[in-house]
Amino acid sequence: MDINTLEYNTEREKLIIPEYGRHLQKMINHAIAIEDREERNKVAKSIIAVMGNLQPHLRDVPDFQHKLWDQLFIMSDFKLDVDTPFPVLTKEKLQERPEPLKYPQNFPKYRFYGNNIKRMIDVANGWEEGDLKNALTMTIANHMKKCYLNWNKDTVEDSAIFNHLFELSEGKINLKGSNEDLTDSSNLLRGKKKKHNTNSGGKKNYRGNNRGKKRY
Repeated sequence: MDINTLEYNTEREKLIIPEYGRHLQKMINHAIAIEDREERNKVAKSIIAVMGNLQPHLRDVPDFQHKLWDQLFIMSDFKLDVDTPFPVLTKEKLQERPEPLKYPQNFPKYRFYGNNIKRMIDVANGWEEGDLKNALTMTIANHMKKCYLNWNKDTVEDSAIFNHLFELSEGKINLKGSNEDLTDSSNLLRGKKKKHNTNSGGKKNYRGNNRGKKRY
């Protein structure tokens, strides 16, 4: 064997999508060099079939064929001119930056309540005055109190929750000065403390039960 004919990966052309391997990249380079368009289209479809066989686990993914054609154009460095059943992916389209997403939290200083609370408040604002709306309002307030206790500390005045609810509802739900009492903090924290004690105590008992036992 002539060692002068050996190729090292560091000397070879860099693969654009390494998962498909070097042989497929050579097939694509060959397709680019074909002058006859009809023949080039046939070769491109054959390459797509090979790519599909190399990725059988993606066959159930929506737009599977579309993804393969996009990858074909990417690996050809957008030099392959063939007929495609999908819109041709261009380099400009691939490099196009997406629109920035807006952060869904409207009240970042009350993040411990979560976004669902604001949605629940908006629903309550749309209801007519009556027993159902009052019940929903108290449910929301109790849930806010539970979220506050889980995130911050072991106690909170109901008036603080009512103030936050007033602010989050943009003044449409006003329980300030209300005679209604929310669920006691100790009851809301009971599940949290029980879980904490179970985790810590269970770990201790587990070690204690194994003490003195033979291990094989």
